[in-house]
Amino acid sequence: MASTTRRTKILATLGPASDSEATIRGMIAAGMDAVRLNLSHGTIDEALATHRRVRKIAKEMGAPIGTLVDLPGPKIRAGSFGRDGVLLEGGARVRLAPGNEASNTEIIHVDYADLLTDLEVGDRISLGDGGIDLEVVDAHPDHLVAQIGHGGRMSGRPGVHVPSERLRIGTPTRQDLQILDAFIEADVDMVALSFVRSAHDVRRLGTEPHPRGPLVVAKIETRSAVDNLSGILDAAGAIMIARGDLGIECPIDELPLLQKHIIRECIAHGRPAITATQMLESMVSSPTPTRAEVSDVANAVFDGSSVVMLSGETAVGNDPVNVIATMARVCERADVNFDGDTWARAVTRLHVADPEAVDGRNRRITDSLTNAAWRVAREINANAIICLTRTGFTVRAIARYRPDTPIFGFSPDERVRRQLSVSWGAHPMELSAFSGNGDKVREALDCARGDGHIRTGDIVVVLAGVDGRSRTTEVLRVIQVT
Repeated sequence: MASTTRRTKILATLGPASDSEATIRGMIAAGMDAVRLNLSHGTIDEALATHRRVRKIAKEMGAPIGTLVDLPGPKIRAGSFGRDGVLLEGGARVRLAPGNEASNTEIIHVDYADLLTDLEVGDRISLGDGGIDLEVVDAHPDHLVAQIGHGGRMSGRPGVHVPSERLRIGTPTRQDLQILDAFIEADVDMVALSFVRSAHDVRRLGTEPHPRGPLVVAKIETRSAVDNLSGILDAAGAIMIARGDLGIECPIDELPLLQKHIIRECIAHGRPAITATQMLESMVSSPTPTRAEVSDVANAVFDGSSVVMLSGETAVGNDPVNVIATMARVCERADVNFDGDTWARAVTRLHVADPEAVDGRNRRITDSLTNAAWRVAREINANAIICLTRTGFTVRAIARYRPDTPIFGFSPDERVRRQLSVSWGAHPMELSAFSGNGDKVREALDCARGDGHIRTGDIVVVLAGVDGRSRTTEVLRVIQVT
C-alpha cells in the first residue's frame, strides 16, 4: 500500500504473471495503487474475471484500488512470421500487401484493407516496437515495395505502425465500444482510449460525463494528439503519455521534451499525467533494474508525473511484486527530494480548466481557493489538507501544487475514491452522503483522527463547497483539531 511519503502513484498492468489472488495481494501490499487491464491481449471474459478478483481483494484489504481498462484501438498487425521467426535483412526489398496470410522474407501481409491507398512512396512504417523500419519505394496495383532500413528477426504477428496522419481507421473502434459496454456494466473506474488524434475521438466514446461515467484517459501516442493536446485535455479526465508509439511517431530525441510538455499541459488543466512504457523493462527477467531505468523513473517524478505505469514488467515478468516494491522505493526517494517550492511557483502562473464549470467564474474561484489553501498550508505548516469532494476535482486542483502537506480526499462516491488512485498525493477516504458542510467536516476530521492521520492539536486546512452540492470549491477553513 502507498506510504506516507510516496506521493507519485503506481499503475500496474495485470497479466498471466500477476492475475492470481496471491500475487495481486502482494502487489497491493508492495505499493500498487491502481491496475491496468490491457484488452489488446486476452478475452473480455478473462479481463472481467480479473476485474472482479481485484475488487474482491481490494475490499478485503481495505485498499481503494482503481481499475483502468485499456481499449485496444485500431491495432494493425502483420501476417504471422511463425513461431521461429524470420530474419529481415537491412537493405533488402520486400512486398507489402493487404491480408492476413503468413509473412516471409519476400512478402509481408498487413491486415489493413486501405494499405495500398493510404500509403505513398516515401512513407515509413515500422514493425514491432520500432526495431525494424521500412520505407515505401514503389507502388503497384496489388502491392507496395518497401526497402528495409534496420533489419532484425520477427516472429508471430507483430504490430505494424503506420503514420497516424495516413490512417483512415477511426478510434474508438467497434470492438472498443463493445468492450466499453461490458466494463461500464461492471462499474469500471477508468477507461483508456488508444490512438487519440483529437477531442472528437474522446467524445465519440459516448460515455456519461464524469463522475457518472468512468474517468476517460486519453493516450497520447500520435503527432496529431500532441498538436491537439489542449482540446483533448478539455475532453478527457486524464492523460497517458504512451512513449512506445509516440517514440515511433516522433523523432526519438524529441521524446523527453514531449514528455515534459505534455505533463506541463496536464498540470495546467488539472489532469493527472500517467507516464508509461519501458520504465523498468529489464525487470521482466532481471531482479534489479538498470541504472538508466531508475533515472528514468525518478526524472518522470521530477517532471511532475502523477502516475508511473508498469506494463510487461508486471504482466509477464518473473517477479511482479518485486517490480512494484522497486518502483515504490524509487518514487518515494524522488518524491522526498522533489523541489516543491520551485514547482509551485511555476504552477501559480497557470490556471486550471474545469470542463464541468458552467462559466469562468467557477473556474477562477476554484483556482484562487486551491492556490490559497496551498499557501496557507505551507505558511502555517499544516498537518493535513482535507478536501470534501463529489467528483475528485478539488483534490486534483490542489494536488497540482505538489504540497508537502498530506492530501485527504473525502467523498461519498466509492468510484470517485477509487479514481483518486491516479491523483498525485491523494489519500481517498469515505464520507457519508453530503448534507450540511458543518457535519461533514466534523465527520471527516473524526475519520482522519480515528485512522491515525491527524491528532488532537493538529492544524488542518479544509476545502469544500458551500452546501456540499456545489461544483465549485467555495470554502477554505483552517481548523485546530480538538
